[in-house]
Amino acid sequence: MSRKWSYQTVKMKTNWWGAIDEKASQEQLSRLGLQGWELVSVLHQGTGYPAFAYLKKEM
Repeated sequence: MSRKWSYQTVKMKTNWWGAIDEKASQEQLSRLGLQGWELVSVLHQGTGYPAFAYLKKEM
């Protein structure tokens, strides 16, 4: 039997020079983890670009 997944992309909070706000990100990811979401990957292309977290949850 194959499992089915739901996916979510979350824009992470960054400061003015593009660094990820560690405290805000940890709070946001912890909240999502309590809802059953699992972090798969984070994409951050550098200064001036947002960071994105990719999550999945079994349906």
